[in-house]
Amino acid sequence: MSVRRVMGIETEYGIAVPGQPWANPMVASGEVVTAYARAHGLRAGHGAWDYSDEHPLVDARGFEMPRARADISQLTDVEDPTLANVVLANGARLYVDHAHPEYSSPEVTSPRDAIVWDRAGELVMREVVERLAAREPGINLYKNNTDGKGASYGTHENYLVARSTPFERIVSQLTPFFVARQVTCGAGRVGIGQESERAGYQIASRSDFFEAEVGLETTFKRPIINTRDEPHADPDVWRRLHVIIGDANQADVANLVKVGSTSLVLRLIEAGAIDRDLTILHPVESLRVISHDPTCRATVRLRDGRELTAVQILTEYLEMATTFVEREGSDPATDEVLAHWERLLGLLAGDPMDAAADIDWVAKLALLQRYRDRDGLAWDDHRLRAIDIQWSDVRPAKGIFHKLEVAGRITRLTTDEEVRAAVATPPADTRAWLRGRVVEAFGEHVVSASWDSLLLRLPRAGRVARVSLLDPTAHGREASEHLVAAGDVDDLVAALGA
Repeated sequence: MSVRRVMGIETEYGIAVPGQPWANPMVASGEVVTAYARAHGLRAGHGAWDYSDEHPLVDARGFEMPRARADISQLTDVEDPTLANVVLANGARLYVDHAHPEYSSPEVTSPRDAIVWDRAGELVMREVVERLAAREPGINLYKNNTDGKGASYGTHENYLVARSTPFERIVSQLTPFFVARQVTCGAGRVGIGQESERAGYQIASRSDFFEAEVGLETTFKRPIINTRDEPHADPDVWRRLHVIIGDANQADVANLVKVGSTSLVLRLIEAGAIDRDLTILHPVESLRVISHDPTCRATVRLRDGRELTAVQILTEYLEMATTFVEREGSDPATDEVLAHWERLLGLLAGDPMDAAADIDWVAKLALLQRYRDRDGLAWDDHRLRAIDIQWSDVRPAKGIFHKLEVAGRITRLTTDEEVRAAVATPPADTRAWLRGRVVEAFGEHVVSASWDSLLLRLPRAGRVARVSLLDPTAHGREASEHLVAAGDVDDLVAALGA
């Protein structure tokens, strides 16, 4: 029993052009991507990403949506030559997605690595902002998921799950967990409703934007369980669970518990070890009920008639995970996640404000409440909304979260050194290592790249070769370092058997 599995986090950053609220966000996002690529000698233009193996309309429920019925936002396999795309030296992808610059982390195999390479994305975005600051007008970025005016953009998680696990079981046993887990990993938001039409504060920034229990969509009619069946790996072995319900986390503990607890619950589902019925009667409505109550005392009705709080639901999942670990064995990564998960639930069961050092929404609420108490501000005061936006500013001198972290008021699990290293270094134990090192060493020969392939131009052979990367845990540093270091791109491809 372990939290270890192939996983990753992708985040669309909020973007603003100060003084120009009318600026085209797609153009501005393109400038973000190309500015970073230009500074690091990376190719960011037409064709840099290989779309040939993408199938966004294949549904895990056993069918494929006809393209004629799909919304254009669902057609992620169609290359737009006007949008910038680049593969980074750390194996990540930086590109324009739905009018936002997105950093998609490289594949990792542990929750701690997930938060390290996620934070590396913050440094990438911070560097771009600093580089663009000299031009007029500049561009600023925010690690958030809504502008407070009706627009919502995603932070998505990805987990490889055994294909043999029935998808209907994933849906039924994971939905209650997703409805409840926002209390440990919500980012917080000033305003209730999609357009913040009601005054107040809520736990998660995106809960008001979900409208369905299950579905293929990601930008409208958002479902709690997304059904896109696009594994970016051997489809006979793996399914990639594309999780669209979640906030961008800046706090290390919340981020670790988010991905770590989700991985553990998936392990329970794979093993058939969920032995309790936690089905919630009205999941979408319950999602909002929980988010709108920062006291964490609101209850939702289960199918068996019980009325439970989100903390009580998560405690049931924690008990099942703990029992399973005690029976099957553990490892340090799993023990770390379980310890933080149990501690956070204990804090939330008492006074949630005691978790201000560990959970984003609690830390933000504590700060906002101090302003409210000092100046007598109502929740609809524009100053509180301004603080909400400023909270996630990527600039260390401006971002409120960063200031609190530097002041020692936020628990830090990662170090500056390992995060800086992750900006330029791919994870050593996944195919991201080969992808990142090939881009760095043989960039001029990379025709295009994707999660599961590299298309390389071979100067001596006079041809283009496709290197398949269907096994996410193959081609790590131990297996590939000598191949990259020993010869040229022709020799590399020959050694890989392509």
